[in-house]
Amino acid sequence: MSRIGKLPIPIPPNVEVNIKDGIARVKGPKGELSTLINKEMIIEREGDKLVVKRPSDSIQHRSMHGLTRTLIYNLIHGVTQGYSKSLEIVGVGYKVETRGPGIILNTGYSHPIFFIPPEGIKIDVPAPTKMTISGIDKVLVGQVAAKIRSFRPPEPYKGKGIRYEGEMVRRKAGKTAG
Repeated sequence: MSRIGKLPIPIPPNVEVNIKDGIARVKGPKGELSTLINKEMIIEREGDKLVVKRPSDSIQHRSMHGLTRTLIYNLIHGVTQGYSKSLEIVGVGYKVETRGPGIILNTGYSHPIFFIPPEGIKIDVPAPTKMTISGIDKVLVGQVAAKIRSFRPPEPYKGKGIRYEGEMVRRKAGKTAG
């Protein structure tokens, strides 16, 4: 039995869950989300909880058990609390600022980078070297954070670049005289 798959999913009172024809739709106070799930998985509602069960012990059903439970849980968590990722910018003269609907990144290139986030994503800039990406869709928040980080990933010699908050950059020794 899957350790994650057998856990029940609590449904808050202000959340509406509808699962039909392999599509899970969740509506909550922050918005509405939907995703595709495996049609073969058995999803039962027991009071204020959802329980995901698998129809057989085949390899495919075992592998989809935990995934299906996690996908539904992420939808419910997103519409109630939301998700966020924090990025920090390290480097002399590197900074970020909000301008209109998007942000402007100055990261050592000959030109600033203007980035407009997709619909449903909010980018806060509390300091010139920090930004927080937030939204209700976990996948979209992660994709936007990875896209912004890809503009100037941290380099191993001085550690300059855009990194996730708390990310450890493995440093290399530079050239030695000799």
